[in-house]
Amino acid sequence: MSQAQTIPGANPVVTVLEGEERATPPVRLAMYREALRIRLVEEEIVNRYGEQEMRCPTHICIGQEAPPVGVSVHLNDNDYVFSAHRSHGHYLAKGGDLSAMIAELYGRATGCAAGKGGSQHLIDMEAGFLGSAPILASTISVAVGAAWAAKRRGEDRVVVVYFGDGATEEGAFHEALNFAGVNRLPVVFVCENNLYSVHSALDMRQPEHRTVKDIGPVHGLEALAGDGNDMDLAWQLGKYAVERARSGANPVLLEFFTYRWKEHCGPNEDAILGYRSEEEIEAWRDRCPVSTYEQRLLHEQVLSSSAAADYRKEIGAEVSAAFDFATSSPYPELNELDRFVYPKADAL
Repeated sequence: MSQAQTIPGANPVVTVLEGEERATPPVRLAMYREALRIRLVEEEIVNRYGEQEMRCPTHICIGQEAPPVGVSVHLNDNDYVFSAHRSHGHYLAKGGDLSAMIAELYGRATGCAAGKGGSQHLIDMEAGFLGSAPILASTISVAVGAAWAAKRRGEDRVVVVYFGDGATEEGAFHEALNFAGVNRLPVVFVCENNLYSVHSALDMRQPEHRTVKDIGPVHGLEALAGDGNDMDLAWQLGKYAVERARSGANPVLLEFFTYRWKEHCGPNEDAILGYRSEEEIEAWRDRCPVSTYEQRLLHEQVLSSSAAADYRKEIGAEVSAAFDFATSSPYPELNELDRFVYPKADAL
């Protein structure tokens, strides 16, 4: 059922599902396309960020595309997703509106949060993306509350919440896991362990010889971990976790070892800061979740070179149209400034 696998820069012993089924070829193609779409969106944000028109703090998820794609493919329209500050991939994989997301980064009225939230406050109720927030671990307890409500109402609904390894050091994380475990809530906790909290490595923040996965069982959760750069594995772990949560068996904690290529916040490279080496960054780039999956599908003749080129062309046109929509959209009116803010200024 499991085997040991070495993940560069991460804990060397990782549980993976061995001998489990793979997704069908159409699903694998759809996952490849979605991961490529997220990558091309992020690359265009990086290309345009220096124009100083997107003034909100923006956390780029290049290198971390596999977990949200592999998990979200198992979710229904009425399932909920919550995220944190590095949220673009989670939002898009759940079906969020690309044009509305880009407009939000530009602070336009057509943005998914009416242009007032920016990159870290994405929301799309129709897609089941209930929101992201920059405060560390802040959406974890909200996601558990949504799962508690779903169970109390007898709804067929799974809640997924994404967070980084730094969030696991917050009290809210442990309290939420404990409540979910005690009440066997239909929630999947997805930790994208990219080895750093801003500029602090894991060994400066967490005990040696323990990964995030080890925390799950003490709170009554089933827990699995794996290579967050492997799309097929992300699909397998996502399938298992979502099915367990939906059946009412138990909540599940997934830990994906992954890596962010860019700086903590912003579009730039940051090896010059010295907290991680250029060699480490390049080692993870060599394991790119998008290109390695493309090569796997080409090798297995699931994907053709012409189809891959067509995907890039189609997505490129979609991304270009989304930026055109955003930059041509109006800014919010001044009288919208305190709308949706509690308490409103006139109530003070």
